[in-house]
Amino acid sequence: MTMAFAIDEINNSFNLLPNITLGYSLFDNCGGALVVGLSGAISMASGREEQFLLQENCSGTPPILGFVGDSYSTNSIAISTVLGLYKMPIVSYFSTCSCLSDRQRFPSFFRTIPSDAFQVRAMIQILKHFGWTWVGLLVSDDDYGLHVARSFQSDLAQSGGGCLAYLEVLPWDSDSSELRRIVHLIKTSTARVVMAFAHQFHMINLMEEVVRQNVTGLQWMASEAWTSAAVLQTPRLMPYLGGTLGIAIRRGEIPGLREFLLRIRPDQKDVEAYGNNFVKQFWEYMFQCKFDPAGWFKAGEALCTGKENIENVETEILDLSDLRPEYNIYKAVYALAYALDDMLHCVPGRGPFSGNSCATRQTIEPWQVVHYLQMVNFTTSFGDQVSFDENGDALPIYDVMNWLWLPDGQTKVENVGEVKRSAFKGEELTLDEENIFWNFESREPPRSVCSESCPPGTRMARKKGQPECCFDCIPCSEGKISNKTDSMECTSCPEDFWSSPQRDHCVPKKTEFLSYHEPLGICLTTTSLLGTFVCAIVLVIFTYHQSTPMVRANNSELSFLLLGSLKLCFLCSLLFIGRPRLWTCQLRHAAFGISFVLSVSCILVKTMVVLAVFKASKPGVGANLKWFGAVQQRGTVLVLTSVQAAICTAWLVSASPAPHKNTQYYNDKIVFECVVGSTVGFAVLLGYIGLLAIISFLLAFLARNLPDNFNEAKLITFSMLIFCAVWVAFIPAYVNSPGKYADAVEVFAILASSFGLLVALFGPKCYIILLRPERNTKKAIMGRGTTKS
Repeated sequence: MTMAFAIDEINNSFNLLPNITLGYSLFDNCGGALVVGLSGAISMASGREEQFLLQENCSGTPPILGFVGDSYSTNSIAISTVLGLYKMPIVSYFSTCSCLSDRQRFPSFFRTIPSDAFQVRAMIQILKHFGWTWVGLLVSDDDYGLHVARSFQSDLAQSGGGCLAYLEVLPWDSDSSELRRIVHLIKTSTARVVMAFAHQFHMINLMEEVVRQNVTGLQWMASEAWTSAAVLQTPRLMPYLGGTLGIAIRRGEIPGLREFLLRIRPDQKDVEAYGNNFVKQFWEYMFQCKFDPAGWFKAGEALCTGKENIENVETEILDLSDLRPEYNIYKAVYALAYALDDMLHCVPGRGPFSGNSCATRQTIEPWQVVHYLQMVNFTTSFGDQVSFDENGDALPIYDVMNWLWLPDGQTKVENVGEVKRSAFKGEELTLDEENIFWNFESREPPRSVCSESCPPGTRMARKKGQPECCFDCIPCSEGKISNKTDSMECTSCPEDFWSSPQRDHCVPKKTEFLSYHEPLGICLTTTSLLGTFVCAIVLVIFTYHQSTPMVRANNSELSFLLLGSLKLCFLCSLLFIGRPRLWTCQLRHAAFGISFVLSVSCILVKTMVVLAVFKASKPGVGANLKWFGAVQQRGTVLVLTSVQAAICTAWLVSASPAPHKNTQYYNDKIVFECVVGSTVGFAVLLGYIGLLAIISFLLAFLARNLPDNFNEAKLITFSMLIFCAVWVAFIPAYVNSPGKYADAVEVFAILASSFGLLVALFGPKCYIILLRPERNTKKAIMGRGTTKS
């Protein structure tokens, strides 16, 4: 009747198809029977003449320019396959199968309802909006359901919106064992959201089994096929289906339709236009009466007069508040009318066909209507734009519906949002969440996930043999982080950063070097300064007592120079403490090498002088003493020290030590250290010191038994023994000490050897000078056996 009204409205319009009268024929497909619908379409198409000869009285068989229907996708596929061969336009108002968008198979098919491809994407948007990643899918065993299943699985995988816990096909018949199995699967599944792309009778059979097994606590999502099904909105089923979210065909308003329906009566003169049998059957059903008095009457039935008032009867046909498929029919009729109007307004010579020709009223062909139908673009009185894309699909828009279960037991289906696609913004989902009814005690959306989201600091590890939504959360390993929820991989921190304890962000690595502020650094610094202070005290003592025999013995100038070099040895250890810089790295080893060579050179020269003096006391060798005068001693020290200075210079120029951030010792620390640059240079530096120390030790060892009462060679022997022992132990300890501990070992070796030299060489002398002054005489130093000389 909506189609009849739309055509009646167009025929009475002065703007659309003026002076053109549209006609129509109505066929009943008997509840979606494929054979009946297909035969009706073919019978109408086959009755078309080769050419319609327009007469003044409009006599003759009018051409059939298009079809509105069918409702079921399977029927539309069959009809479009046949009629598409003749390019006969078909505009469906209810067939949603995405397969019908295939222009190769269905070149003349159009529809005013969105395809299942968009319906599936709309459903997926709702799933993503509420975070439902673990859902069950039920589909009908027909083209509609099977294409939805394929499309849903494909789009769900591409969007990354979730996984299917199960996919079940609902039987066409009420197979109790199969339904029992499906419902048991739904009941035992961990998915709390169930989506059903099926027809009303499928859902009726299914819900009977759901009630039988008492499966509650589920969030149902309905396809447009049963979202508005009043037969399911009963007090018996609402404890299970309350709160259902569904996709519904766009609701529209058709002004004047109610008045048109009220004018329809069986005794109306043009009732044949609507189909007399349809009207009479409707009238008998509404008023429980019969038109044929000779027929069989039930108890309480009366004879129909045709004068009954339909407004006095409660009937859904007059409830026009929820026009959905009817609104699509209205748009389909108008789409054909606008296509025909555009075609008839074609200007000759500017037409779209060969030779810029136009179609004429006398020679209208169906394929010409298809051409104009493809370009239709108009706006309904309700404000909706109607046009078709290259696949014959209209601009998609769906209402999001929610099944409310009111406290008084009544039910209501309320619009809580919409999903649409526009040319500029793409697909949009709008929801009024405050008005959504949730059929749960918490009155909140349910959680439906296979595995809870992995928090930052973890990564997802898919469970073997299960969908990708089922996973374990594995903590990130050290040095790696994930700073967002559900990370697939943990990312490594930059070189100078390390993972936080929670593994959710990178933090700067701790830096390590021998610092003045830590206990070890403080102890070494204190010891270094103590050694320097002791050297200063000894120097003061020697300066104050420089005229005494103990100080003057064996070249006091070398003693003062030795004290000065030992002070430098103590002070150079401070260069090893603190954050390494380029200048400290270059200076520390050079200062260390030169200071120690200076000290050992002084000791070596002292030892050589002792031996020379002893040998000079023998007859015939006194002339050799001229080679061991003060100038020669200073020159020898200078030459030996210059060799070390040359080694250091060559080392610094060729491969200078430099600060380095070492990340090899510890993963979570940066060790600041000085790389030696050239291992050969460092080895030559140490080797030269060791060579001088060994020579001094050997010479002193040879002079240990000289007859002096105070034999300095014994002290030198002992000091060199300490020195060599310290540095021999230093090498393995230095090699095996990581980071700052290598610097600490080197500082310890410097301080230990420096204290060894200071105490061994100057300790006995200071003891005599300060505590045994009676022994600080030339006679006491030379001893009784040497007085005759």
